[in-house]
Amino acid sequence: MTTSSEYASVRYLVDDVQAAIEFYTGHLGFTLHTSATPAFADVVRGSLRLLLSGPASSGARATPADATKPGGNRINLVVGDLDVEIERLRATGVEFRSDVITGPGGRQILIADPAGNLIEVFQPALRHVSTPAT
Repeated sequence: MTTSSEYASVRYLVDDVQAAIEFYTGHLGFTLHTSATPAFADVVRGSLRLLLSGPASSGARATPADATKPGGNRINLVVGDLDVEIERLRATGVEFRSDVITGPGGRQILIADPAGNLIEVFQPALRHVSTPAT
């Protein structure tokens, strides 16, 4: 297991900590690390530690109202087969916030947690590595 000093931590402000725990552990492969519901929990996937801060948490209280804005900030979860992941998520009732978008780096689709925080589900493009001719 990754130690806490090896995690990259991201804080998401959520309206309902328990609903966020259920979403991330039930749909996206996170495991519950610690919980002080209803104020706070953190969930882990690989080296990502996602801090779920409810309205009563110190993290939520420390954020000035004018410092939050809707936009493109989101976590990025890499998958091996985006089409398979879309079908799996659709079968569990997850709603999508975008269509599949294809770019030079790969393909992605956006979903949101119960509080509206965005998650990008991303499949990297295959990279061809050329080898020197012998």
